[in-house]
Amino acid sequence: MGCICSTSSSTHHQTSSTSTSHTPSISPSDLTSYEHACRSDPDIQSFDSSLHYRTTRVINSLAVDVEVRSLSLSSLQELTSGLLDMNQEVVNILMESKEDIWNNDELFSLVKDFFDLSLQTLDFCTSLQDCLKNARHTLSLINIAINQFVQDNDYVKTIQQLKQFEAIASSDGLFSEQFFLNFQLVYSQQVSMLKRLLLQKRKVDKKLESAKVWKRLTNVIFVVTFSTVLICSVVAAAVAAPPLVTALAAAAAVPLGSMGKWVNSLWKKYENELKAQREMISSMRVGNRIVIKDLDNIKVLVDKLGNEMEELVRNAKFAIREEEEEAVAVAVDEMRKVVSEFGKTIDELSDHSDKCCRHVKQARTLIVQKISKHPSGSV
Repeated sequence: MGCICSTSSSTHHQTSSTSTSHTPSISPSDLTSYEHACRSDPDIQSFDSSLHYRTTRVINSLAVDVEVRSLSLSSLQELTSGLLDMNQEVVNILMESKEDIWNNDELFSLVKDFFDLSLQTLDFCTSLQDCLKNARHTLSLINIAINQFVQDNDYVKTIQQLKQFEAIASSDGLFSEQFFLNFQLVYSQQVSMLKRLLLQKRKVDKKLESAKVWKRLTNVIFVVTFSTVLICSVVAAAVAAPPLVTALAAAAAVPLGSMGKWVNSLWKKYENELKAQREMISSMRVGNRIVIKDLDNIKVLVDKLGNEMEELVRNAKFAIREEEEEAVAVAVDEMRKVVSEFGKTIDELSDHSDKCCRHVKQARTLIVQKISKHPSGSV
């Protein structure tokens, strides 16, 4: 079945020719626009099918009376009922779209979880900084041991210092098992959030692309007006009352005037609301991706620092086990090669932790600003 406009245009031409007045004209571009919307938008397609059925039913009812050049009460009731049903279809579409935007629990839940996750990420960064404080303390113990051997040439005191370092490193370690569990939890939640944001963005994009809401409503009102004029023309022709055609046509044109402007402004507001949602989701996705990248960098550096720490402990244990000056000299020489890189890794990891915190706070601030600039309210 085609659109109501294409299937009914010939009927409209025949009807208007029997009348001495002129109904509102429909431009070819309007017809093309509506027919395209029927093919691409399931909602309009459903509306059009319902409208086509009702229009055909009313016209068929009136056609029986035209043959006897009279208008029965049942025909008028059919006409009135048809027009009311069509107007109700417009109201239903408008109200459904209104609900889409003002009762978006899914987006609300996303924003809430986004803020909760950002706090968890900040807590993780704080725990990382605590670990780095311990790493710096460990670094100071290693430097003291190295200096005692290089400057004082006292391998006995060096061994004592290395024992202190080895005891702390073996008991506490740089990063606890709980630290890695917290990292994995935060990281997996960030990845999950990114997927949820992508799904929500696709939903909003689909609404904007398939609906183009302002255009859809314009099409709906246009075709209802068109159908109304068509039916009114048939009624007027049936009773051979040209003045009635003029009056009904004028009444049918009202939605295209001030009423049409109000409806268009309503849908424009709806479209802007969808765009604001998409913009907020996009901002959260950008912040989310940046934080995931920060966490990836942190994980690489944590592993690197852990490997360097293991090498330092391995050399310290070698010197302690051998308890000979030559063995201490070999161990200290190897540790001097690692300790400089160890200190650089600590500083680099601290910088990435600070950067991650900064990015999280910036993302939170941006979303808060967007929420503040776009308060909820009634249409």
